[in-house]
Amino acid sequence: MIDLRSDTLTVPDEAMRAAMAAAPVGDDVYAEDPTIEALERRTAELLGHQAGLFCATGSLSNVLGVAMLVRPGQEVLCDRDAHIARAELGAHGAYTGVTMRTWPSVRGITDLPTIESMLAPDAGPYLVSTAAVALENTHNFGGGSIQPLDHLQAVHQLCRDAGVRLHLDGARLWNAHIATGTPLADYGRLFDTVSVCFSKGLGAPVGSMLLADTDTIARARVMRKRLGGGWRQAGLLAAAADHALSNNLARMADDHTAARALAEAVAERAPQAIDLTTVQTNIVVLGTGATPATEIAAKAAEADIRVSALGPRMVRAVTWNGISVDQARSAGEQLGTLLAARDPE
Repeated sequence: MIDLRSDTLTVPDEAMRAAMAAAPVGDDVYAEDPTIEALERRTAELLGHQAGLFCATGSLSNVLGVAMLVRPGQEVLCDRDAHIARAELGAHGAYTGVTMRTWPSVRGITDLPTIESMLAPDAGPYLVSTAAVALENTHNFGGGSIQPLDHLQAVHQLCRDAGVRLHLDGARLWNAHIATGTPLADYGRLFDTVSVCFSKGLGAPVGSMLLADTDTIARARVMRKRLGGGWRQAGLLAAAADHALSNNLARMADDHTAARALAEAVAERAPQAIDLTTVQTNIVVLGTGATPATEIAAKAAEADIRVSALGPRMVRAVTWNGISVDQARSAGEQLGTLLAARDPE
């Protein structure tokens, strides 16, 4: 089975398991876990922030990050396909009272005038005021697309001038960093709050991190506990994340190479299904034409290839450290053949 559903499928190798077993631990609710504290300091430095908060999931760190910037009854603006809007089960509205307005985009990237036209930082007593803008890099449902640094800088300046804060869903920011060579801090410093994930391409079993200034992280720590997210000797998990940062970051380039091999193999057989210029990192999005995506996913599974049906006519394949270039190419050949046979166009 070649499983391309997500890069969350990674499992810890023996070296990571050894690092977990050897980790010194303490009670993190009492701020006494040295391994967590070290990881929080390390990640904050990498991202150009003062402090970090280790969280169980990216959804939790996103909820906390947005809530630190947006009060109940205010709004966060984001892309209509953003993870915080589509894939977090309405948690922002359900638990923190935040409302959300969205803009259209092409593969998760939008133009500056569109964002500017939606900003309403002081909407008065009858309308909802904009407190923050959230961007996603790389963009999951955009097919692993990278937000250009100059675009992020322009959005940063726009929001600063308007008195609006910025949150970055950087679950796969590591992929953008590896693909472009842009230092992580050059991305991170543009945002008031940043969420990064250790359990996708980096290969740790669990964990995300919220980065911000010291006071914001102190407030987020309180809310994390209130939401049931406090944990005890979680340094075992922090050790896995730390090991991943030290050993697995550079190798993510291999995932990008595998994704390119898969995409090229599809394009050779079903060129209508993919635009190769859109393949930037480890996510490949394929159009299924007249055939429902669920049917393509089911037929692929019969051939021992697992992909995700993300929309009526779109499937997603994600490469990760358990998928070799040869496996990715083989999967692309079979997917391309299947797409060519199913789509008469």
